[in-house]
Amino acid sequence: MTIVKSKILNKLSKNYPNFPKKNFEKLIKIILNEIKFTLKRGERVELRGFGVFSTNTQKARISRNPKTGEKVNTPEKKTIHFKMAKDLFKKINNEKV
Repeated sequence: MTIVKSKILNKLSKNYPNFPKKNFEKLIKIILNEIKFTLKRGERVELRGFGVFSTNTQKARISRNPKTGEKVNTPEKKTIHFKMAKDLFKKINNEKV
């Protein structure tokens, strides 16, 4: 099962019927934007009990097109790295927390 933003909104509005759905939309948008901007600044994002998001820099290199065998210059780029928290790891693997 894939979790998408709309499913999270529906679940939140079911669990908290007193709050308007628009407020939850704004809340999720703010949280996700903060995570994006923090990673863009090169800082890490730690969500206790869930995990840590950070960025890694891949150096520029010469790679190869597998279809043609042609050499291609690949520029330096940033990737996102996620390390899950121990609590989440234990829950996923059915261990006692």
